[in-house]
Amino acid sequence: MAILVELLAIAAAVASGHLVAALVAPASSPFVAVGDAVVRLSPQPVVEFAKSAFGTADKPVLLAGIGVLLVLLGALAGLAARRRPAVGTAVVAALGLLAVAAVLTGPVPTAADLAAPVVALVVGVAVQRGLDRLARRHGGTRTGSGGSGDGVPRRTVLAGASAAVAAGTLVAGGAGLALSSSGSGIAASRAALTGRLAAATLAETAPPVPASAAFPQLGTVPFVTPNADFYRIDVALTIPAVRAEDWSLRVHGRVARELVLTVDDLLRRPLVQRTITMTCVSNTVGGNLVSTADFVGVELAPLLLEAGVDPSADQIVSTSRDGWTAGTPTATVLEPGRGALLALGMNGEALPVEHGFPVRMVVPGLYGYVSATKWLADIELTTFAERSVFWRDRGWAERAPIKTQCRIDVPVGFSRLPAGRVQVAGVAWAQPVGITAVEVRADDGPWVRAELATEVNPNTWRMWRAELDLSPGSHTLTARATDRRGLVQTDVRVDPIPDGATGWPSTIITVV
Repeated sequence: MAILVELLAIAAAVASGHLVAALVAPASSPFVAVGDAVVRLSPQPVVEFAKSAFGTADKPVLLAGIGVLLVLLGALAGLAARRRPAVGTAVVAALGLLAVAAVLTGPVPTAADLAAPVVALVVGVAVQRGLDRLARRHGGTRTGSGGSGDGVPRRTVLAGASAAVAAGTLVAGGAGLALSSSGSGIAASRAALTGRLAAATLAETAPPVPASAAFPQLGTVPFVTPNADFYRIDVALTIPAVRAEDWSLRVHGRVARELVLTVDDLLRRPLVQRTITMTCVSNTVGGNLVSTADFVGVELAPLLLEAGVDPSADQIVSTSRDGWTAGTPTATVLEPGRGALLALGMNGEALPVEHGFPVRMVVPGLYGYVSATKWLADIELTTFAERSVFWRDRGWAERAPIKTQCRIDVPVGFSRLPAGRVQVAGVAWAQPVGITAVEVRADDGPWVRAELATEVNPNTWRMWRAELDLSPGSHTLTARATDRRGLVQTDVRVDPIPDGATGWPSTIITVV
């Protein structure tokens, strides 16, 4: 019975905390706050292992792991509490205090953020103490009548109390999930912004992507990645929720004049549409953390020039709604033709919530961790010497231009194919320079120049295909790309840390 008491107390604490957080501050949910703390405090190799092992499922895996750990701790505490009752209370209280500490050490804690973990702590301890007393009063020495001494069977009281706690926990937890998933009007706000973007007159439209820009008949990915398939890498366990009508952006720091902008302000500026390929620095050689979309937004460079950037400000620190920060080289954003955006739209609709609604940054040619802040809330002009940011604090490079890379998509690894002409296809990228050649070889044979699809623009990936005549047996297929500068992709394999992976992608197939 002691184990059940502990598990119910922990569950009640988590559920009540999540409900209060949904009402006050979603990111302060004790369960989520502890998960965020794990992400912040985990050694870099652990973070990269999670990304490579679980990909975009790393967040659900983390939360599931925390849930399993809570169950194990509850069970162990219950076993210990059979001999020493105070242990049970101490474990529940310690978990509550851990949640409080996780919230207090978050990026931007507020007084409101403390409500959820404090309520969770109080509820958890109260439930544990109350059920423990009932268990010891009604579950101790058997009486002659088999009852509790007042005509009520001893187990009935305890079972009734436990059922009441379990029901209350389910109601609180369900209500919290419902409130947090409803997004406080986010869906309606997105729909309204989608309509406004559709009705807007664009100052610049992206040229249509020609059919010759891709090879879908070979089974390769589409040129423009559907929003549902666009890679997502961030540290947000709870997606920040802010309506477009409530959003504002402060531009400050080393500028002549501070700006505060709303979505309405952005919509009054010239809107441009750009087809851009984004790449994550955690992408391993041959990985899939790269996607392409049509973005609609406002050019960032003119906005910064309007604010009057001080020549000494070599870094733009952008801050997410949840406190995450990125440092972008000012010179890159102001570079003529770079096309950095404050994006509001993606593939014909307002930004999806998980991709930064209502406004995010997009800077072509830079890995996302230094350029692609989602749920944008603040831009500060500063210096690299003056201010560090989230990933640089964790060992990543200060500046991170995208490296020339390619990937083999067809055939997939360990395929069995008939002997003869084998189709090989994939994608290559070198934003913002562009790709001019891709070569493929089988084993240590000669390099075969691939056919390149039509280039859409230098800020996007480029698809390629080739045919190889292969005899029966096992073969290793390798590819390499050349960018417009004439630089051939290096064969030296390095891990993503600190500024992006390098190496030739390869795949093994069997020809029969």
